[in-house]
Amino acid sequence: MSNPFIFWWAMFFKLPSAVFWRLKINSISEEKCEVTIPYFWRSQNPFQSIYFAAMAGAAELSTGALCQLSMAGKGKFSMLVVDFRAEYHKKANQKITFTCNQGKELNELINELKPEETAKLTMVSTGTNPQGEVVAKFYVTWSFKRKA
Repeated sequence: MSNPFIFWWAMFFKLPSAVFWRLKINSISEEKCEVTIPYFWRSQNPFQSIYFAAMAGAAELSTGALCQLSMAGKGKFSMLVVDFRAEYHKKANQKITFTCNQGKELNELINELKPEETAKLTMVSTGTNPQGEVVAKFYVTWSFKRKA
């Protein structure tokens, strides 16, 4: 996911809007994931700020990539967004970085999940501008099921 070329091709076929909006995974580890979205003509709305759907896509990617990393090599799972909520605090008219820091909590949940068992986790992705000010917070609730 951190290789720009491989990420671009994967997103081109699986999530083309990420390519259109130029989402970028800045960093990903077992603890956190950071995704940026630039402010430019493809991501902006008529009010000179980043379109809410583009920010939602970046926020979801920051949580979803962390989920994918957490499940890697641990068997087969299904995952689905079952709830989504957003709070907007400031106008998003610069590059925004979305960060999710719940990797440890997610790893514990995935490791404890038994076959055919389901669990939910609400993950928070916080969007900040280059000055460090919170622009938006997204609450993405994922449902996980470990397959037999």
